[in-house]
Amino acid sequence: MKTAVVILNWNTRDFLSRFLPPLLESVGEDAEVIVADSASSDGSMEMLSRDFPDVRQIRLEDNYGFTGGYNRAFERVCALPEAKDLEYFVLINSDIEVTPKWLDPLRDWMDNHPECAACGPKLLSWQTRDRFEYAGAAGGMLDCYGYPFCRGRVLKKVEKDNGQYDTPSKVFWATGACLMVRVSDFKAMGGLDDRFFAHMEEIDLCWRFQLDGKTVCVVPSSVVYHVGGGTLPNDSPWKLKLNYRNNLLMLENNLAKTYSLNMPAGMPAAKAASRAARKASRTIFLRMILDGCSAMVYLLTGKFDYFKSVAEGHKEYKARRNGIEVADIQKYLESHRGVRAPSLFPRWIVPLAFAKGNDIFAFIRKKT
Repeated sequence: MKTAVVILNWNTRDFLSRFLPPLLESVGEDAEVIVADSASSDGSMEMLSRDFPDVRQIRLEDNYGFTGGYNRAFERVCALPEAKDLEYFVLINSDIEVTPKWLDPLRDWMDNHPECAACGPKLLSWQTRDRFEYAGAAGGMLDCYGYPFCRGRVLKKVEKDNGQYDTPSKVFWATGACLMVRVSDFKAMGGLDDRFFAHMEEIDLCWRFQLDGKTVCVVPSSVVYHVGGGTLPNDSPWKLKLNYRNNLLMLENNLAKTYSLNMPAGMPAAKAASRAARKASRTIFLRMILDGCSAMVYLLTGKFDYFKSVAEGHKEYKARRNGIEVADIQKYLESHRGVRAPSLFPRWIVPLAFAKGNDIFAFIRKKT
């Protein structure tokens, strides 16, 4: 087994039944499809045992979320005797429809680019197949305040796929809906951050890969189609809370280290770390103010559940945060001075998207 393709399932029996057959046909002899189940109650595993008896199952005793579920699945896969030569681990949602040759370009890219820790396919909408899909489109970016967007998707605007992103490219993040990671790099990062549970964990992981000197890429010759919202609806207040909370955790994990790499080369590491930590703290504070503005908009427009989601997200962030320690930033900088700082988009994407309207995609392509 060179590649383990792992679906983390939680009560998505119908998606498994629909999308598992083409996935099984597509992977080839040196890859295996495995279903890790997060204590589903919808008969998913009974259906799998009956209709797909040859598919290996990993049954988790509880729902540990995307992060805890995949971390546990990764450990169990790596412990298999068949996994002694395992190189690549693919995280794939149950609501993904693959194309016949989707896996080969990803694997070929990783084989030929040892500096790449993770790569993903072009993600198109299952419902509107000539348009990009919200969750990842043609690769993700991150603005200066931590707002994620994609090549092909900005805020809720989604672009039509006209081949404009059909060249392999380095990106800031690739979607966890379908993500190939190098096993050695995933282990080196300690996997996904368990505090996140779900949402933005792949952006955090891709950011950490880059802080370690690795790259993240999109390989558009690989194409998959994503239904979206298969486990948690897009309008869920709980999902909104997770996004607000995890965005702040992600910034705290990575922003000060990123800033430290951009400090003048001759600056002592202790001074650079101190400045980077202060700058990161200011940015996170500003982001929390912007979140508060969003909360007020929700309140004034009668979206009380969304207003509560922001407040609860901030409360949980404060309970889960580790803080930014200057000593940790200094230690990182001393061992990573030659690493190129991950490239944050230098402007705030929200007002820019409103100002540019439908021209926002062309503007981003020009600037990047």
